[in-house]
Amino acid sequence: MNRIMKLSGVMLFILVFSTSLTVSAGTLPSARPEKMGFSSDRLERIHELMKRNIDDGNFAGAVTVVARHGRIVHFETHGMMDVGAEKPMAKDAIFRIMSMTKPVVGVSILMLMEEGKVRLDDRVSKFIPEFKDLKVAVPLPSPPPSPFAPPSNVPAEPRFYIMPADREVTVRDLLTHTSGVVSGPISMSQNAKVNYKEGETVGDYIPRLGTVPLEFQPGTKWAYSAQAGIDTLVHIVEIVSGQAYDDFIQQRLFKTLEMKDTCFYPAETLNSRIATLYSKTPQGLQIRDNPPFMNGTYLSGGGGLFSTAGDYLRFGQMLANGGELEGKRVLGRRTIEMMRSIHIPDTLPGRRPGEGYGLTVRVISDAGAAGTALSNGSFGWSGAFGTHFWVDPEENIVAVLMTQGGSIGLTADFEMAVMQAVVD
Repeated sequence: MNRIMKLSGVMLFILVFSTSLTVSAGTLPSARPEKMGFSSDRLERIHELMKRNIDDGNFAGAVTVVARHGRIVHFETHGMMDVGAEKPMAKDAIFRIMSMTKPVVGVSILMLMEEGKVRLDDRVSKFIPEFKDLKVAVPLPSPPPSPFAPPSNVPAEPRFYIMPADREVTVRDLLTHTSGVVSGPISMSQNAKVNYKEGETVGDYIPRLGTVPLEFQPGTKWAYSAQAGIDTLVHIVEIVSGQAYDDFIQQRLFKTLEMKDTCFYPAETLNSRIATLYSKTPQGLQIRDNPPFMNGTYLSGGGGLFSTAGDYLRFGQMLANGGELEGKRVLGRRTIEMMRSIHIPDTLPGRRPGEGYGLTVRVISDAGAAGTALSNGSFGWSGAFGTHFWVDPEENIVAVLMTQGGSIGLTADFEMAVMQAVVD
């Protein structure tokens, strides 16, 4: 049962702040910031940023970690992991990383591409026949409201007609959010009629998308498919590999990278390490339930994974290293370069200035236009509950932010707090 809780007094200011960079086994080695071209004093601004957000009641706590040249220069906890229990945040706290699951799915598809089992321009219908003859929704204007109709808070169902798609949806479309699969108001309203139900798997649900019209002609715009598009890729991985997706990534990725606390459904023995999920309300932070797709059986590539800051740092460092970590190779260097290349320019409708899009990651194409301190070519993604990561290949930096609340502008502020500390 949800409870309303206010951060006050000691709760607000408890910041478990580690000045030592000694970390648990499995994380990256550490180094003094100055040896890696950082200012220790300037890195303190990350702590100050998190404290301001905690003071403002945006979230209860966070974990932040930064590495350069493969060595950790900053790894800190901030605030509370559970306010009601007065439990300080821990470095090994487990977070719902939501859309930071998507780059993991992207890596999974790239693994199968390296094996010659999937191609970027493969039609999705090659794997899922129900995607063969998808239709495209064309919106119609809404009729004027009747002066005699009683007022209603229920939004009117979108009006549209359908037409054939100019071409089929491809794997590349799904990886770059240019597919039109459940990507806007019409497709979302129609998807609600066929959406997954409790106890169903990705394989049960995804074929039903064949009855849902696309939001637009494939490839004509960028519009975020928050769940369905990437879940379709999960189903492709399962079909091609012959494995359930959680088994595939556990064996092929998490075990290789020693990401020991990353999974879809943490064991009950890990419950004490899961950070409490909150929403900000006028009355303070309120505990909220997990999203409905975190139901024990549905493996959502759009946002289903739990992870820790240390685990995800290892994933990011693998990307920064060109596909390998500590002598264990996940992908080839050229494959990583393909992942972080700009497949969708910022000129395509839907993209922000200076931000192109790669394969499940945004890519900074013009730092000035994007208004970011990151280098051109930096890539990464975020999650709905305040998680964020990026890799800056030019500066050889990997940074991860984990929280369970977030605030407007937090990710950009975190990027600035890290990059302003680079002094070499």
